[in-house]
Amino acid sequence: MTLPVLICDDSLLARKQVRKSLPEFFDADILTAGNGVEALAILRSQEIGLVFLDLTMPELDGIGVLEAIKQEGMDCFVIVISADIQPEMQKRVTELGALAFIHKPVNPEKLVVILKQYGLI
Repeated sequence: MTLPVLICDDSLLARKQVRKSLPEFFDADILTAGNGVEALAILRSQEIGLVFLDLTMPELDGIGVLEAIKQEGMDCFVIVISADIQPEMQKRVTELGALAFIHKPVNPEKLVVILKQYGLI
């Protein structure tokens, strides 16, 4: 079954890198967003099973997206991908419901472990 996936990052290069890091056998319909406002518009208009979310973005950051997902009861898994690896930030995103926190750039092997851990592959 194809999983609808949203990759949200203000960097086109980072979005491409996340896409390339996904295993070849991962059956996904991938959408992208360049900021949190775009991401929420997509999340509100269709079902998304998995979100890869950057934290530092213009217009609406990743924390704002996580807060909206939680407040609106959106049913999706979120994996945060960020260069901001401060323990306080990792704790905050976990409290807001993120499954995992991955440091940029994405390590494909680590990503597979996380996807398997949560039954996504």
